[in-house]
Amino acid sequence: GKMAAPMTEGSPALEPGAAPYGNFPNYSRFPPPEGRVSLLPGGLLRSLFPSAARPLLGLDVGCNSGELSVALYRHLLGLQESEGSLEQPEAGKDLNLLCCDIDPVLIERAQQLSPFPASISFANLDIMDPSAREPFLSSYLGQFGRSTFDIVFCMSVTMWIHLNHGDSGLMEFLSFLSSLCKYLLIEPQPWKCYRAAARRLRKLGRKDFDHFRSLAINGDMAERITQILTKDCAMELVCCFGNTSWDRSVLLFKSNGSNDKGAEPSEQQQ
Repeated sequence: GKMAAPMTEGSPALEPGAAPYGNFPNYSRFPPPEGRVSLLPGGLLRSLFPSAARPLLGLDVGCNSGELSVALYRHLLGLQESEGSLEQPEAGKDLNLLCCDIDPVLIERAQQLSPFPASISFANLDIMDPSAREPFLSSYLGQFGRSTFDIVFCMSVTMWIHLNHGDSGLMEFLSFLSSLCKYLLIEPQPWKCYRAAARRLRKLGRKDFDHFRSLAINGDMAERITQILTKDCAMELVCCFGNTSWDRSVLLFKSNGSNDKGAEPSEQQQ
């Protein structure tokens, strides 16, 4: 099913836990982006795409208000915190990043605050709505004469897809992402986060997630998602970059159909 309209800042219910799609107003700052990007080695794009044509194209699914998207962009291109598009006019020649989120208020904030408006695009999109995503993503890729992205980022999004769309929705989501890219960088939420999200809703007296009690895909979610991607989605696990301080694995997968295999950062494997 299609996601309903998300909570926005115009809504009276902004208590912690009142964002059933993970669209917390300040989520990208808590925890801060550095907790993720610091796990990624410098020169990652060069090692993965040593000879691919530039610009590389990236997609960030569930970008919230964009802080993590911008931090990833800076880190991948080796840009300093103080540098924006005016200081780095060449950045867009190396990487263009499309970032999407279900919440239009968060997207508006991201657009207003982006230091790289020419090379990072923010769009309001329900990634689980095929009638919306297919033409939009095809149009974006078509601007570059491309049919897929080089890399997709999915940071702390899988739980919200899973809770709102069930096991079949999670499987469809992962299958769709794997079809979109050569590399997928994904940070699944562990099962304890599912329980915490359900508990927050109950404490607020809200209706439980439709699928929470019927999910057969459960337990070690990093392992379960790895199994789905490798067994059902024609991807292989290239590397685990380790765990964040809040116990979430950052995993890099490669499409087995990829023509540009690049150099695998095997020294980072754990």
